[in-house]
Amino acid sequence: MRILNICAYTWQSGGPPKIIFDHTEVVLRYGHQVDILSPISPGEKPYPVPDGARLILCQRTPVISRFFREFSIELYQYLQQHVHEYDVIHCHGLWHFGTLAPFMIDRTVAKVITIHGVLDRWVYAHHNWKKQLMDTLAQKAYLQRADLVQINNSDEQDDVLRYLGHSHSNIVIIPNGVKVSDFTTLPSKGNFRQKFGLPTDKKLVLFMSRLNAKKGLDLLLPGFRDYVRQYPDTVLALAGSDDGYEATARQFIDQHNLGDSVRMVGMLTGDDKKAALADADLFTLPSYSEGFSMAVLEAMAAGTPTLVSDRVGFGEVIRKHEAAGLLAHLTVESVTIGLEKLLGDDKLRQRITLNAMALVKAQYDIDVVAKQLLDEYSKIVRSK
Repeated sequence: MRILNICAYTWQSGGPPKIIFDHTEVVLRYGHQVDILSPISPGEKPYPVPDGARLILCQRTPVISRFFREFSIELYQYLQQHVHEYDVIHCHGLWHFGTLAPFMIDRTVAKVITIHGVLDRWVYAHHNWKKQLMDTLAQKAYLQRADLVQINNSDEQDDVLRYLGHSHSNIVIIPNGVKVSDFTTLPSKGNFRQKFGLPTDKKLVLFMSRLNAKKGLDLLLPGFRDYVRQYPDTVLALAGSDDGYEATARQFIDQHNLGDSVRMVGMLTGDDKKAALADADLFTLPSYSEGFSMAVLEAMAAGTPTLVSDRVGFGEVIRKHEAAGLLAHLTVESVTIGLEKLLGDDKLRQRITLNAMALVKAQYDIDVVAKQLLDEYSKIVRSK
């Protein structure tokens, strides 16, 4: 098959590029062709591309793309010229120009849309007037026309039903996956602390995600403040690129004199990310909304115990799988209590680590989930 993924394939885009990268490595091993079509702006850094795949970059159209997200005349022109070279076009997210354009141009090539959590009530409520305008123009109709809608969990099934007003004719739950082998061997403990000047005699709590309002930093920062007042032998590392919340976070840290207890280390990649997971006593993401958090999945694969909200995309699975992580409510007090419970109980963290690693290996290894999606591609291509 010839497969085209359409996504803002940059480091600034969060989880989808990583998901596409890992899936593509598996799909290429099965002998298929994969291209990735991405809008990009000056200054953005493209995400790495697996050997054998092709990345096609299209400049966002100035001015218009500020209001119509990802708008790119170059992207539209590429699709006009090449759309029929593909068997499957896979669009990632909604309300992006790259999700609309293939439907505007063609009715014959099989099309897939992955929701990536954007129909969650919390997410949908933000910039809602723009979304309602695009829904009126085309988005709902195009989602209905998709040959396959991929969702990550049963909550997203409810979200699609609420959004469309009825069920979609072909919707399938396929979770995100992680390349478990990437986390078999981690950097030696202490590397991350040494590189970023973090104390070696304090426990380390790690937040590693975009600095965005939806990630629950308004819960984590005051929750950690209350915790560290009682247990000053702990440091919180905030690792992630700014996505609108860095200034607020810095203001909170300064206002509450947390400079020695909270460190901002920027976005981590490659060995630095693995070193952070190896050094951390606890990973936390009290997010308001995630389609299916790759950051949490990677922490679990690395053997780092997790304190997360039940909105990370697979909270119920974590809850049911013999406590593969600790779930916090979306309150400051719950975050504080979670920190106290986990950081105060070494045996509980060890038990969570073992349960989480077993869960990831059994259900979320990339070889398993990528093959599921590939099989769904084959079904819709045969049906066209």
